[in-house]
Amino acid sequence: MESSIFRFVLRHSRAEQIRLVLFTLAAFPFLYYSLDLPKTIINQAIGGKEFPRQLLNFSFEQIPYLMILCGIFLALVFINGGFKYYINVYRGMVGERMLRRLRYQLITHVLRFPMPQFRKLSQGEIVSMVTAETEPLGGYIGDSIALPVFQGGTLLTILVFMFAQDWVLGTAAIALYPIQGWLIPKLQRRVNLLKKERVLKVRKLSERIGEVVTGIRDVHGHDTSQFELADYSRRLGEIYVIRLNIYRQKFFIKFLNNFIAQVTPFFFYSIGGYLVIKGDLSFGALVAVLAAYKDLSSPWKELLRFYQTKEDARIKYELLLETFQPQGLLSDHLLSEDRHLDPPLPTSLVAANLNLNEFDSDRQFDTGASFTIKLPEKVALLGPDGSGKHRLTDALALIIRPHGGRLLLGDEDLIKSPESITGRLLSYVG
Repeated sequence: MESSIFRFVLRHSRAEQIRLVLFTLAAFPFLYYSLDLPKTIINQAIGGKEFPRQLLNFSFEQIPYLMILCGIFLALVFINGGFKYYINVYRGMVGERMLRRLRYQLITHVLRFPMPQFRKLSQGEIVSMVTAETEPLGGYIGDSIALPVFQGGTLLTILVFMFAQDWVLGTAAIALYPIQGWLIPKLQRRVNLLKKERVLKVRKLSERIGEVVTGIRDVHGHDTSQFELADYSRRLGEIYVIRLNIYRQKFFIKFLNNFIAQVTPFFFYSIGGYLVIKGDLSFGALVAVLAAYKDLSSPWKELLRFYQTKEDARIKYELLLETFQPQGLLSDHLLSEDRHLDPPLPTSLVAANLNLNEFDSDRQFDTGASFTIKLPEKVALLGPDGSGKHRLTDALALIIRPHGGRLLLGDEDLIKSPESITGRLLSYVG
């Protein structure tokens, strides 16, 4: 798996992301003209005095001229909406396709887990991680490049229009953005840590529920129902406190954004009104700037929301990476390579210093296993519990892969052989 979710996106959907960016860039000229047209309608079609006016080499009186400009404005609204519709649908398609690929990779890694990993993870945890925890990643993957380009480009287009009307109003529009750009990420980092803690707590809760369901006979047999309920109450209480802190932080960020968004119109009404009264700015330009600012808040909020989503997706992906890339993960070719041994099959099985130790277990075997078995042969393996006899039989059947030594069937080292050989040659009844 790629080391970051952004690398995953670039590796598997680069062409689709480029296509989304190109369509996004094509939408900006139409957006700019739709912002500028209301000023023309107010100043020239409604407030103008000199008629007829020329448009595309045709002359129009005031009312026809007004109706044509309004029709062009309506057409631009339709075109801008069409661009948004296509981009949003295509983003969703890319996100779902990449989510399918990510889940397939995770399931592939489950099949490659070393056997001890299944003792650390319950069935419920694995199912939850592959299904529920990956669900938000699909939305982010589709938005990862296209959304910041689209919303950032929209924001830039509106700002260029504002500065074109009056640099003072343009400056007033972005005066508080540096404060938001500095403060919001600092607050968001606290939320990210809480979200990471919540995910880990929910995983442990899922594991605990699975344990109780599996051992329900013992729960009733030993009268531990109240003990289990007390444990659940404690865990649910911890999750509740974390979620409550997340809500406090998240909605404080939202309150701050909304407050700053409402402060900016104060500058427009005061400064813009002053410029109109002094005659340095037309009334139509002020109306157009106010309308543009109404559209400006949406992409800015979307960019802030995207930053929060990006950080949430990064944390979820890193947690998945920690879980699904354990030490001792089997090589991919062991599952995917398809080959076979030609008959006649060898008549000896030779083990040379097999290392049966687990990567992260406290229980270690001092020496490797070495022996030779002539085939066909009946062999009894004797030893007390904990001697390694069960682990050795698992290793002979390649249910676990020793991470040292050799297991030779003739000249074929079964430890390095794909399952297309070991799974077809060997049968194992535990």
